[in-house]
Amino acid sequence: MTDHTTATPIYRNPARSPQERARDLLSHMTLEEKVAQLTSVWVYEVLDDLAFSPQKAAAKLGDGIGQITRVAGASNAAPRQTAELANTIQRYLVEQTRLGIPALIHEECCSGFMGRGATCFPQIIGVASTWEPELVAQMAAVIRTQMRAVGAHQGLSPVLDIARDPRWGRLEETFGEDPYLTARMGVAYVQALQTDDLRQGIVATGKHFLGYSFTLGGLNWAPAFIPPRELWEVFMFPFEAAIQEAGLASMMNAYHELDGIPCGASRELLTEILRNQLGFDGLVVSDYMAINQLVDYHHYARDKTHAAHLALQAGIDVELPSRDCYSDALVEGVRTGAVDPALVDQSVIRVLEMKFALGLFEHPYVDEEAAPQVFETPEQRQLARTIAQKSIILLKNEGDLLPLDRQPGTIAVIGPNGDSIRNMLGDYSYPAHIELLAHLQERGGMDTPIPESLTLEDIYPAMKSVLQAIREKVGEGSEVLYAPGCGVNDSDTSGFDEAVAVARRADVAIVVVGDKSGLTPDCTCGEFRDRATLHLPGVQEELVRAVVETGTPTVVVFINGRPVSSPWIAAHVPAIVEAWFPGEEGGPAVADVLFGDVNPGGKLPVTVARSVGQVPIFYAHRPSGSHSFLYGDYVDETVAPLFPFGHGLSYTRFEYSDLEITPEPVSTDGTLQVRFTLANVGERLGDEVVQLYIRLRGASVTRPVKELKGFRRVTLEPGRRVAVTFDLPIPALSYLDPAMERVVEPGELEVMVGSSSADIRLTGRVQMVGEKICLGRKRPFFSTARVSSLDA
Repeated sequence: MTDHTTATPIYRNPARSPQERARDLLSHMTLEEKVAQLTSVWVYEVLDDLAFSPQKAAAKLGDGIGQITRVAGASNAAPRQTAELANTIQRYLVEQTRLGIPALIHEECCSGFMGRGATCFPQIIGVASTWEPELVAQMAAVIRTQMRAVGAHQGLSPVLDIARDPRWGRLEETFGEDPYLTARMGVAYVQALQTDDLRQGIVATGKHFLGYSFTLGGLNWAPAFIPPRELWEVFMFPFEAAIQEAGLASMMNAYHELDGIPCGASRELLTEILRNQLGFDGLVVSDYMAINQLVDYHHYARDKTHAAHLALQAGIDVELPSRDCYSDALVEGVRTGAVDPALVDQSVIRVLEMKFALGLFEHPYVDEEAAPQVFETPEQRQLARTIAQKSIILLKNEGDLLPLDRQPGTIAVIGPNGDSIRNMLGDYSYPAHIELLAHLQERGGMDTPIPESLTLEDIYPAMKSVLQAIREKVGEGSEVLYAPGCGVNDSDTSGFDEAVAVARRADVAIVVVGDKSGLTPDCTCGEFRDRATLHLPGVQEELVRAVVETGTPTVVVFINGRPVSSPWIAAHVPAIVEAWFPGEEGGPAVADVLFGDVNPGGKLPVTVARSVGQVPIFYAHRPSGSHSFLYGDYVDETVAPLFPFGHGLSYTRFEYSDLEITPEPVSTDGTLQVRFTLANVGERLGDEVVQLYIRLRGASVTRPVKELKGFRRVTLEPGRRVAVTFDLPIPALSYLDPAMERVVEPGELEVMVGSSSADIRLTGRVQMVGEKICLGRKRPFFSTARVSSLDA
């Protein structure tokens, strides 16, 4: 069709809507051109080494293409070269294909843009530990800036899975166990990544839809058995909030199956629920290889054509990372009548609408010269430092061993993560990606080029280990000794003698232990790296014991991706610090906390089990959960966690008082105001994360004993007081009744305010009165918090 006012095709007219332009462009397309828009190619498939190959492009991109997979991440080029390569590919598509449709370029960006030279922020479980959505937004803004500079348009994040099984290796990529905390942090990420105008933003991709994190045995890709009410109220909640509150533009299916149906083939999940019930109107992309997985992993589809049909029918619009089932097999399926061509058209429309919404047709290119200027700026590094500092959790501090005295003395740094920069980074960091590529190349896998000139300085940002940071922190006059003691995950104890010797010489021993994260066999957590036990890997716990038994005051610092279940360490080590994988500024951040330059204020986003036998263990259990009738505990273990959800200590003390709950009673369609006083009664500046929990009594279904419904991180000078007020919409407390209708019912509401899920400082009760309310899709998800000074 032609726009008669301009004599150009409608799809070329930016004044027309994305929907109008997409429908018009579809009318010009052949079947092959349509199918090409539903898939992607790895960037290296059109390269000779790092040079663009017109010959390979002609074979792979002749009919156009929907997406290019990881121009930065799969070429390993520097920012300027990445931008140049993106422009070259777009120029080929715009100028050398019949319809001139640009590609949408996607990249990974879990805890930072996973490209060479990009900022490596703390892993997401650490970001969650800040309990500060504003920091998530600032991190996502940096990711957006760096990705846009090199020509990317879509990020395969955030992970919105609820992590209630620490055996699962990808727990570190999540915001933790709680749907409310995950939703608040996830919404902040999506809003900052996409912005209000996708022409200035990056498409966020919620993953993995749905229930991927709660599989049998905590195993990756294993089946999940989740009751419908729990699926909706717990696992669906962050995705629903991201759609309704942030306009999430893309969704990725999960690999596993639910009740016999692989998620990638579930029309109920990806169309009836996601689109029809949740109101999602964006693009559904497959997780990598998930469509062919229907054939060779789940044995659910007969062949690639059948897999393509099942996935399209379910609602997957785009196959990633490369052309496989959505290729010749799909074209053949349409031509033989095995696949309804309307399914193809439906997904092509969605792809094209997204490209028009992104402004790709008007602005397919980026400024190559400007690209390097937005990488690793001082402001970005400072943000990485701030997030790392605020992510650190003080789990225990017996006898106020921390912060350490700066007086001259001898410090022993011990442990396999004490002098490692690699092990401060999560599984979707760029250095971990390079390791995976090298491993796959050894196995004859991916052809991603690793430039021969690539150096460690290219792979890693400028980083300091914990040991290096401590040495710089104490300066002259103090002696800092080091002994690794053992490896991360081996049985070799030959280094124990040296570790014990340096511990005995020291005034204090800092034992830095934990994990190595990544996707290769030598890693102990991350994707593909599930565990059957939850203690420290290898002989690290034995190393800690050996150091403690020297009698030297000992601090344990965990650099890890899953919570450590070690009752012995919790009982016998006086000071324990949880730093997760703190990113490129992690070493200095840990030293800042150890020596008191920063007062730790992080809080656990997960419950820490005492042993794997307690799994799954989480605070928001039903009344009959978390105890065994008649006696409560296990025969051989308490049911209590090692550390509760929301726990985290400080170098100062906070006091809660003067709880006011209004109105009393409150209407089922009203708003409850919860007000109290918070005071810093210690001697240091510090942060407290105040947490609002509720319990519903009298509901028509059993409800959790506690549910997080609000939080706020508050910074207070010593001696200062503030009033904290939560405005809690009662419809935000809705749940599914016996008929699976979302409702708010009259009853009693217990309100709990505290420093953790187990450290409740203030409680009150209020009656909810009025009619039972049935809610539709639109509803409030969050409370709001206000802080005002009470000091003259």
